[in-house]
Amino acid sequence: MVAIINYNAGNIRSVLYALERIGVAHELTADHAKIRAADKVIFPGVGAAASTMAHLNQTGLSEVIRSLTQPVFGVCVGMQLLCSHSEEGDVPCLGVFPERVRQFRPVTGEKVPHMGWNDVQLRPDHNWVSPEVDGSYCYYVHSYYVEAGPDTVATTTYCGTDFAAMMQRDNFYAAQFHPEKSAQVGERIIRDFLAV
Repeated sequence: MVAIINYNAGNIRSVLYALERIGVAHELTADHAKIRAADKVIFPGVGAAASTMAHLNQTGLSEVIRSLTQPVFGVCVGMQLLCSHSEEGDVPCLGVFPERVRQFRPVTGEKVPHMGWNDVQLRPDHNWVSPEVDGSYCYYVHSYYVEAGPDTVATTTYCGTDFAAMMQRDNFYAAQFHPEKSAQVGERIIRDFLAV
């Protein structure tokens, strides 16, 4: 069973539909016991870092997420909230990844938010994503990005900045883009996560 964490975020339904297309048993839940008992956990969403962290702290979900030992997949805001700190609202986040979340500061005419298809460049030492993902295009919607660092599995570039497109540390996996909206390559990435 895959648990999708239910919290005050948008865009969660698209993840449910993606899992339905693949035929994977799943449940949208905020129940701590169900999340802890799941085989895999997906932490998706679109939203503001400060209000989302406040909700996670108030509901105890922040401690639940930090304590999980099964594979966890953070998507978009879910990836950013797994980091140490976000410039969006100047808020401490979950601290699973030590990297920080920065705001795009366009200098060459690009628009913010970064919205649309952009590439995924796998690093040579990645160990969980299919090689066919390298160089493919996935769908991004975000105004903030995670600094590339030691946990970065793949990068992309926008506003003249190379940043983390995908990350992994221990049992935590993450993508800045929306695999559930990224056609066949996105489905491949979801399947890769479900296979770890």
